[in-house]
Amino acid sequence: MNLRPIADRVHWLGVVDWDRRLFDSLIPLPDGTSYNAYLIRGSEKTVLLDTVDPPFWPMLEKQLAGVDRIDFVVSHHTEQDHSGAVPMVLAKYPKAVLLCSEKAKPLVMDHLHVPENRIRVVTDGETLALGGKTLQFVYTPWVHWPETMVTFLKEDGILFSCDFFGSHLATTDLTAVDRPRVYESAKRYYAEIMMPFRNVIRKNMEKVESLGVKRIAPSHGPLYDDPAFIMDAYCDWISDNVKNEVVIPYISMHGSTRKMVDRLIAGLVDRGVTAYRFDLASADIGKLAISLVDAATLVVGTPTVHAGPHPNAVYAAVLANAIRPKVRFASVIGSYGWTTKAVEAIASMIPNLKVEIIPPVLCKGDPTDADDKAIDGLAEAIAKKHREAGLTG
Repeated sequence: MNLRPIADRVHWLGVVDWDRRLFDSLIPLPDGTSYNAYLIRGSEKTVLLDTVDPPFWPMLEKQLAGVDRIDFVVSHHTEQDHSGAVPMVLAKYPKAVLLCSEKAKPLVMDHLHVPENRIRVVTDGETLALGGKTLQFVYTPWVHWPETMVTFLKEDGILFSCDFFGSHLATTDLTAVDRPRVYESAKRYYAEIMMPFRNVIRKNMEKVESLGVKRIAPSHGPLYDDPAFIMDAYCDWISDNVKNEVVIPYISMHGSTRKMVDRLIAGLVDRGVTAYRFDLASADIGKLAISLVDAATLVVGTPTVHAGPHPNAVYAAVLANAIRPKVRFASVIGSYGWTTKAVEAIASMIPNLKVEIIPPVLCKGDPTDADDKAIDGLAEAIAKKHREAGLTG
């Protein structure tokens, strides 16, 4: 794609990566992604905001073919998908200076081997006049690395937000016109990347809200002509509010744990509680993460393998602990052959979740009538906790 105008003397450039299906060898990308960079031409200075993933440098270089001068390159965040092509840009424009936050300086030197004499640190709130265009740099630490910052273009009210408000979505739409699709992609992005930092994101939300943003231009996914669409969503996601929902990631070896899951879901539905079930043998982990953004309760279903939980259940527990959802309650259900330490093991894997543990239900072998009644009791216990917390509907 060529440069695409988004405002007077402001252009999008970068790459739509239609084929990428995994990020960081961990995060599923069912809809691909994009690496957005932005070119701003003032009457005196020209700035490139971010770059692209290194394999796509030839495409970015082609887009820059008609740009004879770049005075500054801004690195909002050091990771390869944003700053990986910074060394190539600096080589192409030998007079260009890299602008970054104070904490980013050692990172770009270590990760990208940028010489110190090509780097200039900008302070939080500092402005840069380009000639008719004024940039303001705003530190947003831990969104989602310690060095992250954003840039606000004052005259046009555009917030260049880097990962903040981003979405992994390959599309030819420059802006978020397909709102349901963009919303799900942005929620997936938040769940997988941003949710562990939701408490600090609140403080950074206050900083960007005070700028008077008219448009948001993230480094992944389409731009937002209506900032309230994504900012309101973030305010909901980072709040302490949870919904009358239970998430049940499970794995079943011989069908016993699955029967327990089916019984629990039926009991929850009868009591007006929404349940989301994920078979860990084939589930989209991103969908699991999305469901955890709003859920009040997490129930892990696992059979016993050598006295401990199934490895897939371990993975789900470790994932939940890493992304730190705001769930309030948790429990475990599952089956075993002769003995089990599954509950103790799962509990030890979620120290980051500040949850109340609802007594688990384990059965020996195939569930009996007594086990079914215990599952019904768990469904009632969960529903009661939700009612007491004011969660209905």
